[in-house]
Amino acid sequence: MDRALFIAMTGAKNNMMAQTNHANNLANSNTQGFRADFTQARSMGVYYGEGHPSRAYSLAENPATDLRPGAINYTGRELDVAMNGEGFFAIRAPDGTEAYTRDGALSVDINGILRNGQGHPVLGDGDFIAIPPAEKIEIASDGTISAVLLGQGVDQPVQIDRIKMVSIDHRELEKFSDGLIRLREGGLEGAERDADVDLRLQSGYIETSNVNTVDEFTNLLSLARQYEIQVKMMRTIKDNSESSAQLLRMS
Repeated sequence: MDRALFIAMTGAKNNMMAQTNHANNLANSNTQGFRADFTQARSMGVYYGEGHPSRAYSLAENPATDLRPGAINYTGRELDVAMNGEGFFAIRAPDGTEAYTRDGALSVDINGILRNGQGHPVLGDGDFIAIPPAEKIEIASDGTISAVLLGQGVDQPVQIDRIKMVSIDHRELEKFSDGLIRLREGGLEGAERDADVDLRLQSGYIETSNVNTVDEFTNLLSLARQYEIQVKMMRTIKDNSESSAQLLRMS
């Protein structure tokens, strides 16, 4: 088999992988706090023993995540919060580690646990934030949660907890395979950061995804065209191979 067929095949394979990445970004364009993933492609030389590579194959990579903030929209809902400037909300991931998000679409589950839009428990000064049955819940700019409990007067609010907000250099963060952002230094091993009391949030607002839908759609069309070219190349290589075999039979 001509090695060119393998080269074209790797190109088509990596085009499909890149399309999957951009399709995931596009699918989450309306997901609160979602951060788009970058993709890049580079040429890798193919070595056969000693000497210089005579061919190169393409390699698609996911080098980083776009951590720039998305647009902030007003909702008026008391449990919707958006981070002012840089910073992240701390949540508890399903594997028990601490992870970080900008998703501030909060809600209280049937057990009174405060969760974000993806269903992950939001962390407070201790661990989970448990909110007793309340008539009204308010979240201050510093993340302090106050509630008017059932049967109590509106002039007797109770301070429940404070949302843990952390400030982390983006170079220290990494999006893992479960879609959650963690510290590079610890990842699934459980590295955590202390709360930053200087961070502020806005109640009644929500941060949208930072995905640029036009760019993502354009990238998908470009990658689809590149895939077609790779498949056409494989057909051409096949035809050349059959023609060579026919010439050999004639001789």
